[in-house]
Amino acid sequence: MNKQTDSALSQMRHYAGAYHGLTVLGCVLAGISTVLSMLPFVCIWLVTRDLIQAFAAGDIALATESTRYAWLAVIFSAASIFLYFIALNCTHLAAFRTATNMRKTAIHHLVTLPLGYFGKNASGRLRKIIDDNAGLTEGFLAHQLPDLTGAVVMPVAVVVLIFLFDWRLGICCLIPMGVSVVFLKQMMGGDNAQFMGKYMAALETMNKEAVEYIRGIPVVKVFQQTIYSFKNFHAAITEYETFASGYAMKCRVPLMGFTVTLNGTFVLLIPVAMMILSGVSGQAAYEDVVLDFLFYSLFTPICATMMNRIMFASEQLMAAKSAVSRIDEILQEQPLAAPNHPDIPRDASICFENVSFSYPGASEKALDGISFAVPAGKTVALVGASGSGKSTAASLIPRFYDVQAGAVTIGGVDVRQIAKEELMQRVAFVFQNTRLFKDTLLANLLAARPDATQGEVMQALSDAQCQDIIARLPDGLDTVFGAGGTYLSGGENQRIALARAILKDAPIVILDEATAFADAENEHRIQRAFERLTQNKTVLMIAHRLSTIQDADEILVFRDGRIAERGTHGDLLAARGIYASMWADYQTSIAWKVGKEGQQ
Repeated sequence: MNKQTDSALSQMRHYAGAYHGLTVLGCVLAGISTVLSMLPFVCIWLVTRDLIQAFAAGDIALATESTRYAWLAVIFSAASIFLYFIALNCTHLAAFRTATNMRKTAIHHLVTLPLGYFGKNASGRLRKIIDDNAGLTEGFLAHQLPDLTGAVVMPVAVVVLIFLFDWRLGICCLIPMGVSVVFLKQMMGGDNAQFMGKYMAALETMNKEAVEYIRGIPVVKVFQQTIYSFKNFHAAITEYETFASGYAMKCRVPLMGFTVTLNGTFVLLIPVAMMILSGVSGQAAYEDVVLDFLFYSLFTPICATMMNRIMFASEQLMAAKSAVSRIDEILQEQPLAAPNHPDIPRDASICFENVSFSYPGASEKALDGISFAVPAGKTVALVGASGSGKSTAASLIPRFYDVQAGAVTIGGVDVRQIAKEELMQRVAFVFQNTRLFKDTLLANLLAARPDATQGEVMQALSDAQCQDIIARLPDGLDTVFGAGGTYLSGGENQRIALARAILKDAPIVILDEATAFADAENEHRIQRAFERLTQNKTVLMIAHRLSTIQDADEILVFRDGRIAERGTHGDLLAARGIYASMWADYQTSIAWKVGKEGQQ
């Protein structure tokens, strides 16, 4: 085995933990089972020998002693099957634990990664990497590893047996196996050794595109863009087809050579047996050659089975190595550094000090030297065109990313020097796209504060103007939502998210387009919920609807990652700059009415 294989098996041992001993025991039992499975062929040969000798002597009674060999064949077969059954039980128990630990380790590590990682890696891809690759490893450890052990043990037993009777006929069996190994290396080595990694990457891409395509079907149907929207999914399918068919085409000649050579033992066996027969004299010598030939005729299929096992086990070993390495890629992603000596902020003020930030792989800065402060208990609004950097700035406060230059502080302490738990307790973040778990309404709200009483939950719902939602839900707080809020509209989802933020009662509130999906009625209710949520809180508000930020203590206008203007609503209107232009456009949009008459 090469270093990569040793590393993969070492990782599997690590994931198996205390259950690794069961894997070893299972492999040992599988090896013993393999040896026992070969002994019935010897017994059958002994029975055949006695029968031939009895027929030659003209007295069938001479073959009665062969009965014990027949029973031994049955006993060896039963023992082989029983040990293999026990071996598979051991390896299955270890495989289940290994796959479980792989999934748990990967999921626990994902939780520690910054939010930016999930922006680069779609949920469909991550699900496939973790679930499917853990499943592949489970299948390898449960089935293919004991078979591979048997395939390794079998050649030793085969060499002993094939030379036990006639070394010349034994060599005739060995030559095809040796040639088949050459073809096997052609299939598994060289460029093909890296195939499995590329193949799994293509599968992950296809899975990701399939998820995205299915999620976007409503939009596709509305805008009649079926063919155009299918192109990414089609490209992923084509890439997968290229890898799969390319590998098949590369392996067609070696596989044909492997199969033909392995099953062509009789091409050598029969001529050599005939040559040996022509060189012997006497009835006894003739019978010995015939008996030896019968043994090798019975034994040859075992050699073919052995090599096929090695081939399939080698293929699964490639898949298992790739599976472990792809999960290891996730584990290699580093979480944000935790402070060695964390500090406690003195208050809920926020300060950006000459902050610059670029997304991984981006050539331009998302934020370029911005500085501003949000005093404790005040409200600051961020406005600007899409991509101007306002959401990026907000995401730096709860450390969804870390800055590359400058510092973001809370209460005079750099957020990088605040313990993660402390930071999360101080910040409530209401996203533009609300996340509701597939669970009850109560469980969704308790995610903000698990120790909250039902009375506190109901008060938070009341403060968030959710009484009408509770009244029409079939099971009240025990109503189960889908992943995106099955029973709620976008605006109602936002109100539930606000109730969750109110229940958390964090001193800092970040609102990222919290009214983005609200209709007029929901927006009015959300505005009333804002009043309760932001009372005596430090608030950073991002909004496109400028009517929601008129009363902010300060408004920052972002453009191309910088702060282009700042001031109160009145100051910015008087300045007749970017904000004044945005306000005029906003007023025009809300005042616009469809005319009664249309032009022909």
